[in-house]
Amino acid sequence: MAYRAEDDYDYLFKVVLIGDSGVGKSNLLSRFTRNEFSLESKSTIGVEFATRSIRVDDKVVKAQIWDTAGQERYRAITSAYYRGALGALIVYDVTRHVTFENVERWLKELRDHTDSSVVIMLVGNKADLRHLRAVSTEDATSFAERENTFFMETSALESMNVENAFTEVLTQIYHVSSKKTLDAGDDPAAVPRGQTINVGNKDDVSAMKKVGCCSN
Repeated sequence: MAYRAEDDYDYLFKVVLIGDSGVGKSNLLSRFTRNEFSLESKSTIGVEFATRSIRVDDKVVKAQIWDTAGQERYRAITSAYYRGALGALIVYDVTRHVTFENVERWLKELRDHTDSSVVIMLVGNKADLRHLRAVSTEDATSFAERENTFFMETSALESMNVENAFTEVLTQIYHVSSKKTLDAGDDPAAVPRGQTINVGNKDDVSAMKKVGCCSN
């Protein structure tokens, strides 16, 4: 049996966190990747990212999760930030209705810069602040259904649904990638690392990159 390095993985998926400033994106990231939460967290300046590997079926999926500032003055990084993203969590604060209103703009920007197969999860964060709720679960569910996205309410503070939200996105990306690879006529399990594969279109090329040929 071949030796498997600790940091070895079958797929590397880029996921972006987007949404207004102060909705809790950085705490969602730190809760998922390090199981940490900070009440003193400051606004992200520029871009930060963290990684974590999970198992999906019998494969090891490594998530590279990017977190950007929600402030307008950092918007120049847009295209580079979204490039190669296969999934996104669009985060709003359930206690601030304006952050939910802005989800539509974030969604448009995401779709303008990513492939049509990008997996999108709408996330209503700070669900522990029940007495301050300004966005109903029903309104968010209706929006998600209309826009064909997934939806969960989370609490980075209480660690509620954080694991579920990220895991669902990564699992769905894995299924999309596997389907694309099979549609291209190749078995992802049979592709050696580093092998060049000729496939038909850019969507297929995108799928094949995640098999591991560029993860060394």
